[in-house]
Amino acid sequence: MRVPDYRHPPDRLDGKAIRHRPTPPRFPELPRVSAPLELNTALLEHFFPCSPVEVPHTILLPFKDHLELEAAEISRALAHSSPSLAPGPDKTPNSVWKRIKKVAADLILNLLAPLLHYGYHHPSLKKAYGIVLDKPGKPSYDSASSFRIIVLLQTFSKILERIMNSRLSGVPKVTSLLNPHHCGSLAGLSVADACSTLTHEIWTLQIDKRKVCTLFLDIKGDFDKVNTSSLCSMLSAKGASPYLVSCTRSFLTGRSCCLLFQGSPKVFTPVSVGTPQGSPVSPLLFVIYVSGLNMEIPYGLTLSYVDDFALTVSSSSYRRNIHLLQRHYAILKAKGSCLGVGFSIPKTQLIHWRTSRDRAHPQQPLSTTMDPCSAPRAS
Repeated sequence: MRVPDYRHPPDRLDGKAIRHRPTPPRFPELPRVSAPLELNTALLEHFFPCSPVEVPHTILLPFKDHLELEAAEISRALAHSSPSLAPGPDKTPNSVWKRIKKVAADLILNLLAPLLHYGYHHPSLKKAYGIVLDKPGKPSYDSASSFRIIVLLQTFSKILERIMNSRLSGVPKVTSLLNPHHCGSLAGLSVADACSTLTHEIWTLQIDKRKVCTLFLDIKGDFDKVNTSSLCSMLSAKGASPYLVSCTRSFLTGRSCCLLFQGSPKVFTPVSVGTPQGSPVSPLLFVIYVSGLNMEIPYGLTLSYVDDFALTVSSSSYRRNIHLLQRHYAILKAKGSCLGVGFSIPKTQLIHWRTSRDRAHPQQPLSTTMDPCSAPRAS
C-alpha cells in the first residue's frame, strides 16, 4: 500500500484539479524592496503613514490640581491586567508587576506618582514592538496590505494607561463629552445596551405604523485617525483637568515602534499612530474624539458603539427613508472629514425593518435608488 506524502499535496484528486492556497513567506517580499532596512521602511510607511509629528513638551511643571495617586488605583489596574499577555520592549510580563506589588507595595506607586504630578509620559514607556503577520487566505503576498501588525506595548506603561482610563472615564459623564446614545468604552455600557436601545426605538416607531430603516457604518482606520491637538482641545473645552490633558498629550506624542519579522533590522522608528493599538485608554480617547459625529434625527436615532455608527430613520415609506439616510449620511461624512475620519463603504449595510404586514406585500429592492458613490449598499 502506498503511503501518501503529506509534505507535497497532490495536484489532482479523483481526476479534479486541486487549488492550493499560496503559502505566505516568513520574510515579507514587496516589489522593488530587497534589503531588510528597505522592507522595514516600506512597511512603516504603509501602516504608519507620514504625518506631522508633534514634538512633546520638554519643560515640565507640576500641576497643583492633580489627584494624588493611591495604592488602590494601582491594585485595580493590575487586577485587570492579564498575566498571559505578551510583553512589549520591556519584556516584563504582568505577573512580575503583580508580584512586585505584593512584596514592595510602594515601588510602583513611587514610580508612577511623579508622572501624574507633572502630566508626563516618559519616552521609555512609549516604545512598542510591531509583530508583522500575514493575513490568511490572501491570493498573493506581494503587497504590504496582505500583512497586519500586532502591537505589543510596555506592560508597565499599561498600568499608568489603565489609571488614566479610569480617571478620564469620569469626565464624559460629568461634562457631557459623550452622546447619551453612545455605548462601549465605558463601564455599564455594553453591546447589549446598544442592541436594546435600537430594538426599543424600532418597535416604538413601528407602533405608529412608520416604516423604519437603519444604516450601519464603520469608521475606516479608526484609532489611527485621531489628531492629538484636536483631542486635547476637546478635553480642555469640556473641563477636563489640565494634568489629564497634559498626560494625554504626552502619551500620544513622541512614540516609536520596532517592527519584528524574519530578518528585521530591529530599529525603533518615530511614528505617528493616533491612539496606540492595544492600549487600555485608546478606545475611550477615540470615542471622545468622534463624539461630535452623533446627531439628532427627528423620528429616528443615532447610535454609536466605539467606531460603529447606526443611523435610524422613519417615515411613511421605505423609499423616503433612503433619501433621508442619504441626507444624514452626507452630514455625517462632512463632520467626519473635519476630524480626518472616513467610513468604509464595503462594511456598510442598510436594513429595512419590516413587520409581518410589510412582508405580506413584497416590493422591489430599493437599493437601486441609492447612489453607489455617495451612499452604501443595501443588505
